[in-house]
Amino acid sequence: MTFKSILELDARLSDQMRVAEKPGRLRSFAIFFAHSGDSWFWGLALILLWFAVRQPFWKDWSVLEFTGIAILAIFVLAIKFIVRRRRPEGEWGGIYRNTDPHSFPSGHAARAFLIATIAAALGPLWLALLLWIWAPLVALARVAMGVHYLSDIVAGAILGVLVGLIGMQFTPWILSLTSSILGAIF
Repeated sequence: MTFKSILELDARLSDQMRVAEKPGRLRSFAIFFAHSGDSWFWGLALILLWFAVRQPFWKDWSVLEFTGIAILAIFVLAIKFIVRRRRPEGEWGGIYRNTDPHSFPSGHAARAFLIATIAAALGPLWLALLLWIWAPLVALARVAMGVHYLSDIVAGAILGVLVGLIGMQFTPWILSLTSSILGAIF
């Protein structure tokens, strides 16, 4: 099998999963999950969580998730600018197509799997399980809505898990640094 034939198979399988142009519940479901991994949403939610809670666990959880997402974004963007794979043709997802025309790897898949990985490392179990159900739904929804190929989400998922696992090794340092910074500001 040649690289070209693998890419053709990837495009064909991705197109078969597509529901972007098909009205109905499956499309609505895919739209919801495709957007639920947006970075602005998670950034805002984690900042609000940090300000809203008093328990140190949830403050640390929000800091680690936020920091992981920020670091992951650098890796995703660097790979996207190196690979420069065009997104599948389509109408849905204009904001993604205009702000980021590259599809490999999927930043949404990477972010969702990073969030789930960190949640699994920190707990609580109920949240980790919920996020491990949510992460593949986000990734598959990105293909279903025609803004990614299957290989984009697989690469994104692997990248998200790896960055999450490696990042967890630096937890004490990250928490110490952010506590110092946030303490100086607030």
